[in-house]
Amino acid sequence: MGPLVPQEIIGMNWNLLIAFVVGIGFGFVLEQAGFSSSRKLAGMFYGYDTVVLKVFFTGAITAMLGLLFFSLFGWIDLSLVYVNPTFLGSTIVGGIIMGAGFILGGFCPGTSVCAAAIGKIDAMVFIGGIFLGVFFFAESYPMIEDFYMSGSLGSLKVHEVFGISGGFFTLLVIIAALIMFKLGELAEKRWPREEY
Repeated sequence: MGPLVPQEIIGMNWNLLIAFVVGIGFGFVLEQAGFSSSRKLAGMFYGYDTVVLKVFFTGAITAMLGLLFFSLFGWIDLSLVYVNPTFLGSTIVGGIIMGAGFILGGFCPGTSVCAAAIGKIDAMVFIGGIFLGVFFFAESYPMIEDFYMSGSLGSLKVHEVFGISGGFFTLLVIIAALIMFKLGELAEKRWPREEY
């Protein structure tokens, strides 16, 4: 029964090796899907290309259904799955900074590495910006630590916050995804796709 590391089924070294192999596979799939193109990624925000929305919503639903059924069959103990703690203020500010960087640079951290790996200079510059941001964050951390740690809400799960079951929440996400897919198709018709 999973998760494998907390149950001591595999050691941390195997976990890191598996994560490395999965990461390489993920990068390959991103590149094959065209996510190494900043125009394709930015197209999500401008409405002419909603492939990003469709791929990541599909990925989230697949993961949710997988965890739900694995839990149902007793193959994973969801109480042992690590959930990052929520710090409300820093999460909101971090989300704004990440979103602004995504729109301005045309990449998220993962897709920038994917694009840099195939030699795209704009992605390399974007990664340089990431390293600068990490450096400035680390250097300024003592000054912003109180804000960063404020608003601690613990390890939240959305379905628990709303007091509904995980299965019902998954159904709601699937319905939301179908609505978003339809809205994406309408947006693509409204704002024609550019050639890139």
